[in-house]
Amino acid sequence: MRFVQCTGVLVGVVLLLSMAIGAVPAHAEDAGRVQSILIQGTQRIEVETVKSYMTITEGDVYDAERVNRSLKALFNTGLFADVTIRREGSQLIVRVVENPIINRIAYEGNKRIKEEQLNTEVQLRPRTVYTRSKVQADVKRILELYRRNGRFAATVEPKIIQLEQNRVDLVYEIGEGQPTYVQRISFVGNRRYDQDRLAGLLQTKESRWYRFLTSDDTYDPDRVTYDRELLRRFYLKQGFADFRVTSAIAELTPNQEGFFITYTIDEGERYKFGKSTININIKDLKAEDLQPLVVSEEGDWYNADLVESIVQKLTDAVGSKGFAFVDIRPQVTRNRETKTIDITYDVQEGPRVFVERIDITGNVRTLDKVIRREFRLVEGDAFNTAKQRRSTQRLKDLNFFEKVDVTNVPSETAPDRTIIKVDVQEKSTGELSFGVGWSSQVGPMIEATLRERNLLGRGQDVKLSGMIGMRRTSLELSFTEPYFMEREIAAGFDLFAVDNKLQQQSSYNTATMGADVRTGYLMSESMRQDWKYTIKEDQVRGVVSASPYVLDEIGARLTSSIMQMITYDKRDSRIAPTEGYFIRGSTEWAGLGGDTRYLRGGINGGQYFTLMDRVILGVTGSGSYIYGIGERVRIMDRMYAGGDSLRGFAAGGVSPRDSVTGDAIGGIWLLTGSAQVKFPIGLPEEFGVLGEAFTDFGSVGPTDVNNTAEVEQSSAPRVAVGVGVSWKSPMGPIAVDIGVPVMKQSFDKTELFKFNFGTKF
Repeated sequence: MRFVQCTGVLVGVVLLLSMAIGAVPAHAEDAGRVQSILIQGTQRIEVETVKSYMTITEGDVYDAERVNRSLKALFNTGLFADVTIRREGSQLIVRVVENPIINRIAYEGNKRIKEEQLNTEVQLRPRTVYTRSKVQADVKRILELYRRNGRFAATVEPKIIQLEQNRVDLVYEIGEGQPTYVQRISFVGNRRYDQDRLAGLLQTKESRWYRFLTSDDTYDPDRVTYDRELLRRFYLKQGFADFRVTSAIAELTPNQEGFFITYTIDEGERYKFGKSTININIKDLKAEDLQPLVVSEEGDWYNADLVESIVQKLTDAVGSKGFAFVDIRPQVTRNRETKTIDITYDVQEGPRVFVERIDITGNVRTLDKVIRREFRLVEGDAFNTAKQRRSTQRLKDLNFFEKVDVTNVPSETAPDRTIIKVDVQEKSTGELSFGVGWSSQVGPMIEATLRERNLLGRGQDVKLSGMIGMRRTSLELSFTEPYFMEREIAAGFDLFAVDNKLQQQSSYNTATMGADVRTGYLMSESMRQDWKYTIKEDQVRGVVSASPYVLDEIGARLTSSIMQMITYDKRDSRIAPTEGYFIRGSTEWAGLGGDTRYLRGGINGGQYFTLMDRVILGVTGSGSYIYGIGERVRIMDRMYAGGDSLRGFAAGGVSPRDSVTGDAIGGIWLLTGSAQVKFPIGLPEEFGVLGEAFTDFGSVGPTDVNNTAEVEQSSAPRVAVGVGVSWKSPMGPIAVDIGVPVMKQSFDKTELFKFNFGTKF
C-alpha cells in the first residue's frame, strides 16, 4: 500500500516537472514577441500610415535589426523631424515629431531677381512638408541662379516662422552682394585674329562703364560655354577646319570682385574648298539634278555654314521629289598638303520613321492649337528633320516665347515611331508704350500704342495707336486673326483717321478717315499673296495757296479700292537683312463705288550682300504708276519723292510744281533706288552704332493736269550721295543722314540733314 502511494506521488512530481519544463520555452517566446505597437506624437498623419512604413509589425519576434530598419524607413519618408523607438516589455513605443507644413514661402532682399523667377527655381511649395534637406537644396539652387547672373558674393539664409497647427512660414533672406564683373578676357594661341576681333565675337564682355544696361559683363559659366561655341563657329566659317578651344579658364581675382577669363585656342591650318560631289544611293534620283544646289566654288575659303546650308537645300530638294526618308551626310576629306577640303554629299535613304505624337509643355496661356498650327509636321507624317527645323523657326517667329526647344525622342511602343517634344517658355506679349521724338517729315511728336500680340492665347493681334505731331496726327485700331476659320489664312481690319499738314510743300492740309479689311496667305514658304479692300474719305482743306491745281482739289471725295500684292522673300531677316533678296508687286483699282477711279501698279525689291564681317551692301529699287480712269488723278493720290524715299531732297521735294506758287502737285509715275553700305565705325558692337554711305536716285513723272503751261516738271533723274549714322539707343532708334544732291532741277527742294529720333518707355 505504501509502495503504491509512493509511486503515485513520484508520478505526480514527474508530471509537474514535465509541465514546468514544457512551459518555460512558451513563456520565453511570448516574452520575445512584440505584442503591440504604440504610436505617439502624430498630428496630421494617421497611426496606421506610420505603421505601414515600419518593417516590424505586431506579433513579430523582436529584432533589433528590423527595428533599426524601421527607424531609417520612417526618417526616409521625409515626414518626420525626429523618430525614437523604445521597447517596454512586449510593447514597442514609437514616438515621432512631424515635420511642419509650409504655409508660405517668401523672399527678402531680392532686387535683381524677381520673385517669380525664384519660385520657378526652388522645389519646395506651400502646403508641402518642410524638411531641412530640401531647404538646403533650394538654397543651393538660389545661389546658383545668382551666380549665373554674375553675383558670386550672394548669400541666402533660410528662416522659419512657427505658426499654429504645426505650420511654418519659410523666408529666404537674400544678400545679393555686388555683381562679379569680367575684368579681362584674354586669348592664347591666336595668330590670324587679334584680341579685339575675337573678343567682339563673344557674348561675354569686359566690364565697362557704358554697359550699365546689360548683364553681358557679369560672369556666367553657361555664357562662357556658349562663347566657346561662338568661337568655333566663327573659325569654321573662315576655313579653319581643325580649330579647337583647348581650354576656357575663369580665375577669380584676389579681391573676389571680378574674373579673368583666358581662352586657349588652336587655330590649325586654313583650308579652301576642293571638289564638291554628290553620291546618291537612291533609285530614280540623279546626282546631276541636285548638283546646281552645291554652290560652293573650288578655291574659295572653306565655310562650315555654307556646307550646312547646302545640306539643308539638298534635303528640301530631295523631299520635294517624294523621298520623305533621306539622310544626307557631308563626307569631308582633308588634303593637308594642298590645304583643301573635298566634300562628298552622301545621299542615302534614312530610316523610315513616322511622327507618333507631338507633346507640348510650358504653354500656360497660349493655346495648344496656336503652337501646333505652326508645325510643318502632324501626327502620322513621315518624320523630316528639315521640316522640324522649319517648324522651330516658325514658332520663334511668332515672338510669343522666351525659349523654344523642339526635340524628338524614340517611341517606347514602336521602333519606327518618334515623339516630338516641344518645350516653350512664354513671355509677355502685351505692349503699352509711350513715345516722344522728332523727325524731319513730322516734326516734334508724341505717340502712344496699346497692343496685345497674343490675345487670349489665340495668337490674335490687336493694336490701338495714336500720334500727335506738328505736321501729322493719327489714330488707328487694327485687328488680325492669323488663322481665319482654322485655315492658314490671315484676316483682319483697320480703322484709321489721319490729319496731315502739308503747308510747307503744297500749301494745304489733308484729312483722311476710313477702314480696310485684308487677308493674306502663303503660296509657298517664300511667296505670299495679300488682298485688301479700302474705303476712305479724303478731304483737302486749309488751303492757303492761289494755285488753281490746288484750289480744284478743295472738298471731300470717297475712295473705294481693292488691292492685291505678291511678295517673294528670300532674305535671311526681314528686319536687318544681311543676305538674300526680295521682290514685291502690287496693283490697286479704285472705282468699286465711291467718287474716285484710278488704276495703280507698283513693284519694288532689293538685294543684300555681306561684303565682310558686319559690312552689308543693300541695293533697293521701286517704281509705281497711276492712271486715272475717265478722270484726272487727285493731288492726294499722285506721286512725290524726297525725305525717306530720296535723301538729300525734302519730303515732296521732287515733284511737278506750280511755277507761280511753287506748290508740289505730284506726278503720275515714280522711280526710286538706293545703294547703301552699312559698316561698323569702331565702337563696340553692343552699342548698336553703324555708319552708312549711300547713293539715292529717282525721278517723278509729269502731272496729268489739263494745262501744263504753268507747271515746272522734269523726268530727268535726281541723284544724291551722302553718309549717315544710325544708333539703336536705349531711348529708341536714332538716325542722322547728310545727303547732298549731285543731280537736281532748279525747282526741286533739297534737305541737307535728315534726322529721326524716337523713344518708347
